[in-house]
Amino acid sequence: MPASTFQMGSDEAEVLAALADCVREAYGHRCSPTLFNNETPRHSVHLSSYWIDRFEVSVGDYERCVTAGRCEPRPTSEATRRFDRADYPVSRVSWNDAAAYCAFRGARLPTEAEFERAARGLGNRRYPWGNLFNVWASNHGRFGWDVTDEADGFAELAPVGSYPAGVTPEGIYDLAGNVAEWVADRYAPTYEAADGHDPRGPGVGGSNLRVVRGGSYAQARFRLRGAARAFAEPGERRSTLGFRCARSAR
Repeated sequence: MPASTFQMGSDEAEVLAALADCVREAYGHRCSPTLFNNETPRHSVHLSSYWIDRFEVSVGDYERCVTAGRCEPRPTSEATRRFDRADYPVSRVSWNDAAAYCAFRGARLPTEAEFERAARGLGNRRYPWGNLFNVWASNHGRFGWDVTDEADGFAELAPVGSYPAGVTPEGIYDLAGNVAEWVADRYAPTYEAADGHDPRGPGVGGSNLRVVRGGSYAQARFRLRGAARAFAEPGERRSTLGFRCARSAR
């Protein structure tokens, strides 16, 4: 990505549009505007040039790092083996596992701002592919008793790069859906708007939670928007959570 300045986060109109999408879901009665408070305030961010992976890190990619002795093996069980096809995005990795893999490649986790810039572009599109939701553009779920949705072709994980309709104009796949993705930043419930140049999130004295971006196969469209934010404890391992790597261009 070239050096650029973009508007990060959501304004009032975007929050209301996200709320409208949420209330259309089966569990829409649980939706409220406060659900999207962590996307505010909208603010200007300047990013230096950087590279970001075109695809989510796959199981096969990660296992090569394990074989080399640079990454920790993931816990496995009979119930989780279905997620371990070599071409699936790797899941059940902690934040530290993800950071170690990226270091193995001479890279790092993308920052939250870098992820959003890649997903939204300079025109602040709503989804990585554009402003209108497309059921065939991502591996998504629903907000209801059953969180999976086979309408996109897969009930759970899909091989990386399975949704060419969802690729960004820059050629990046799966920035929405499939697995949600760890990013580098610690989580804060609102943005530090003054930090507008290559922001890195709160410092060590802040929350231990880490930001999660992109939404997963178990989440509805309002969680797949480029501005949507989530968080997790750094030691958490989920079948819905993986990552990709990035690198500063200079």
